[in-house]
Amino acid sequence: MNIEKLDFNKGDGLIPAIIQDAQTYQVLMLGYMNKAALETTLEEERVTFYSRSKERLWTKGEISGNYLDLVDIQQDCDDDTLLILANPKGPTCHTGDQSCFHEKEFKPKSNLSFLKDLEQLVISRKKEMPEDSYTTYLFKKGIDKIAQKVGEEAVETVIEAKNDKNKKFVGEVADLIFHLIVLLVAKGVSLKKIVKRLKKRHTKGNHKHLSAS
Repeated sequence: MNIEKLDFNKGDGLIPAIIQDAQTYQVLMLGYMNKAALETTLEEERVTFYSRSKERLWTKGEISGNYLDLVDIQQDCDDDTLLILANPKGPTCHTGDQSCFHEKEFKPKSNLSFLKDLEQLVISRKKEMPEDSYTTYLFKKGIDKIAQKVGEEAVETVIEAKNDKNKKFVGEVADLIFHLIVLLVAKGVSLKKIVKRLKKRHTKGNHKHLSAS
């Protein structure tokens, strides 16, 4: 980006920077940057602010380790505010919450965002391996067992699809999706990567994979 184009003078050398989670687009926090903080952010690819209380550059997470790894950045139409996408390494708020805006929960526009939450839960299960967890059991058994469960749930989904009872069909589809997510996590493949591939396949004029052979 062209730093020289930014209007730092309007805010006495500082411009506000809104931080969003690059995966969920949740607003994480608001900070302020001077030119040096922005240059450091771009160079080190970790979000760095100018702390008005400390009166110095401050890299988010420099003490806690809860860094904000830079993904993308852009200025607004007046060149006096920044919007930053970042991958948070742990909670962003000093209270331990994921976001500094946690007084109330905003309802997502789509329930499909729950799939991302479910993926994060499965990832945490793989990392922590809590006892008495079915997901832990699957990870301990390994890829063969997880893949077997995906196959079983796929077959059961097909069977229920041929029946008239949608309640059981929905249940089998839910089981299939859950085990697919476990398999993706086990393989180190994110839902984001799957969505990216689907988008690529379904762009206008790119439907060859759907053609009948």
